[in-house]
Amino acid sequence: MGAEGEGNEKSERLQKALARAGVASRRAAELMIVEGRVRVNDRVVTELGTKIDPGRDQVRVDGRQVHVLPPDEQTKVYFLLNKPAGFLTTTKDDRGRRTVMDLVRAASEARIYPVGRLDYDAEGALLLTNDGELANQLTHPRYHVPKTYMAKVKGSPKEVELDKLRRGIYLEDGPTKPAHVEVIEKARVNTWVEITVTEGRNRLIKRMFWRIQHPVLKLVRTKFGALDTDGLRVGDYRELERKELQQLRALLD
Repeated sequence: MGAEGEGNEKSERLQKALARAGVASRRAAELMIVEGRVRVNDRVVTELGTKIDPGRDQVRVDGRQVHVLPPDEQTKVYFLLNKPAGFLTTTKDDRGRRTVMDLVRAASEARIYPVGRLDYDAEGALLLTNDGELANQLTHPRYHVPKTYMAKVKGSPKEVELDKLRRGIYLEDGPTKPAHVEVIEKARVNTWVEITVTEGRNRLIKRMFWRIQHPVLKLVRTKFGALDTDGLRVGDYRELERKELQQLRALLD
């Protein structure tokens, strides 16, 4: 490996390089290494103390190449996308379906990727970046980053039902944390409800409303942490302002 040996100032611990590249958190990257899922220059690496030269060594995880750059050569970029329905929140789909990357290809020459997920049929605020450490922190359960949604649900939920969501409701993978829930608009056959959660579980909002027997008909994420989609048309994206980035980081203090 290019970084082996004393005196190489560019060397970096493998798990740190993987986390910075957005592969996983540092702890999860350590587990990948121990499990033998990581190759450096075509050699399986299982030692946690292994260092690499990000500018020279080739790294693969589960057979896929990971683009790791030296910290001083990687310009970090941050974009907010107002995701439309009908796009997968992933960097690649083996079945050839449209992904959010199709919408942001012209955003940056850097390899960016989505932070967290939005359902295929959901719309709204989605952060994309090449800052792996920030991405991992924003999606880590310990930081409780708030996410606000507008959910159009079938029928007219009663306050006693919404109170269950406010207190926390039991799902098949455990109870939810308390949520902020407010009715915004009622129609004859459906209701718009604003809900803020601090968890990132799969299809969480849909499962919560299904549990109280008011299925979600449409879901829009209006806020992700300190970010909102005000003034941003569906399908468009913009670069974050410095103030917005500072507000995001403040959530992690």
